[in-house]
Amino acid sequence: MSGIRDVIILGSGPAGYTAALYTARANLKPLMFTGLQPGGQLTITTDVENYPGFPKGIQGPELMELMREQVARFGTEIHDTLVDVVDFSRRPFTVWAEGQAYTSKSIIVATGASALLLGLPSEQKFMGFGVSACATCDGFFYKGKRVIVVGGGDTAMEEATYLTRFCPEVIVVHRRDTLRASKIMQERALANPAIRFRWNTEIAEVHGETNRKVTGVTLRDTLTGAVTEMPIDGVFVAIGHKPNTDFLASQLALDSKGYVRVKPGSSYTSVEGVFAAGDVHDSVYRQAVTAAGSGCMAAMDAERWLEAQAHANTEQPSAEPLGKAAPAAGKH
Repeated sequence: MSGIRDVIILGSGPAGYTAALYTARANLKPLMFTGLQPGGQLTITTDVENYPGFPKGIQGPELMELMREQVARFGTEIHDTLVDVVDFSRRPFTVWAEGQAYTSKSIIVATGASALLLGLPSEQKFMGFGVSACATCDGFFYKGKRVIVVGGGDTAMEEATYLTRFCPEVIVVHRRDTLRASKIMQERALANPAIRFRWNTEIAEVHGETNRKVTGVTLRDTLTGAVTEMPIDGVFVAIGHKPNTDFLASQLALDSKGYVRVKPGSSYTSVEGVFAAGDVHDSVYRQAVTAAGSGCMAAMDAERWLEAQAHANTEQPSAEPLGKAAPAAGKH
């Protein structure tokens, strides 16, 4: 049993680091696999002004580095690598990373979600310097500016409407001539005088000053192929998010979009002893502070579950089927 961990955390970012902080302070000696992007989405964000405790704001990578230092201070073992395969069919659970197997009594999944992007090299070049995938996070920085929102679904309409709080003109660029958004979201956006639409249009290139700001875009007509230039101060890509759960498809109950299902008000997944935190199950809020809060929930749920298991094991053999004690996800 000496090689079996109390808890393994899959993923970093605010959810994973907070889960590590709480489990480390509970003397559970967590092992964390950060994934290929240690720190998650905040590592490609510049100014973060909506995370409590930083009145002057903080750079996203700096905030993640501080969280990492904090969890390391309390004894979290951190591996900067990706988990390849997991087996949640029996306890102790097993995860494989770089050809090595690790076993644990409990697992916290905090692998997050990735914003779907346009795939342009210039989009990556200006990410955090005028290109954003989160209006709630970055809209404040565009007061009085003219911006583009790319997309035609609910996310795009919600982000465009939100940005009109700060921006006198928001231009929705959509590849088709009809929106995919729900009727109520369409009506709100179409009725907003600060929002105008460019139909049958896509962004072909983003222009700007390197490491400083976006100054314009090249737009392409999807029907004729004609290109035009447009001066612009910011580009918000709102074509959706994809949870990082491909490796979990046969292991946990997922919803139709691939997010991990959890029991409402908890971090319990469909497998007893496996918990989820952050954007991997949250398709609604997707904020650093809510991810951190759910990391705390997962850590506390895991700690209490492990304690209950320890008490139960003093009274009966440990070789019991999975899924009997903890509430199952996917039934709401």
